[in-house]
Amino acid sequence: MTDSTPDSTDPHQQPGRRQRWMDDLRLALMLLTRLPIPGGHHVQGQVARAVWLFPLVGALIGLGGGLVFFVANRAGLGISTAALLTIGMQVLLTGALHEDGLADTADGFGGGRTRERKLEIMRDSRIGTYGVVALLLVLSLRFSALQELASNLLSVSDELDETISHTGAVIVALVAAGVLSRAAMAIVWYLLPSARADGLAASSGSVTLIPALTALAMAAAIAFLLLPGTAFLLALASVAVMALALAFLAYRQIGGHTGDVLGAVQQATEIAALLAIGAATLPV
Repeated sequence: MTDSTPDSTDPHQQPGRRQRWMDDLRLALMLLTRLPIPGGHHVQGQVARAVWLFPLVGALIGLGGGLVFFVANRAGLGISTAALLTIGMQVLLTGALHEDGLADTADGFGGGRTRERKLEIMRDSRIGTYGVVALLLVLSLRFSALQELASNLLSVSDELDETISHTGAVIVALVAAGVLSRAAMAIVWYLLPSARADGLAASSGSVTLIPALTALAMAAAIAFLLLPGTAFLLALASVAVMALALAFLAYRQIGGHTGDVLGAVQQATEIAALLAIGAATLPV
């Protein structure tokens, strides 16, 4: 991830490494959220170098939404209302960045006949029929997944019984889905070339193997710690299949990735993870 690897035994090089890690975290937060980042305007460098920290940002976004669900539930609000507030908080945290990417991708892939026309439609700020349908479908699926996780009052395995409530199950699911879906973005970014010579994805640089694998390992580790075996394996497999399917589709449609495609990957894989975790909680 860096041009040179500092000697961990040299105390004079440690501040430089820590500063680079902090800069990477700021870059990741600035790209994936709308949070005010102290000192962020001073950070220089391409965002691609920071993809290894995408899962950590995903965990923060998932935790933020989960805490809203917890507070709303404790305040006596119904599960449906709490689920809607949770989705609203996550949209606020990200500035609807990924939802916008999903809508633009759906419009481009669905409405364009040629590669050039698809990319032109995706750059258009207006939303079309395909985009509206995609957004309604994804938001509805997210709402349904959260509602089912909570309303069934199920913990994801026997190990969590008596220690996790339905609100806790939602927090766990959101964090796990958040980390896995952001790692999927990093992997697709690595696998596909940029479809444009300009644009956000192109200007953000190319992702190399080590940061992409680090993101995947970090996401898998966090999800493994949060989810028991069946839920973890099902979520990981669902995210992998969805990410690879979208990568293949994007390559066929436009020859690579764009920022919109990466947003669509995040949305689709997050839904895949939530539905997989929900399926793992069903009573036998």
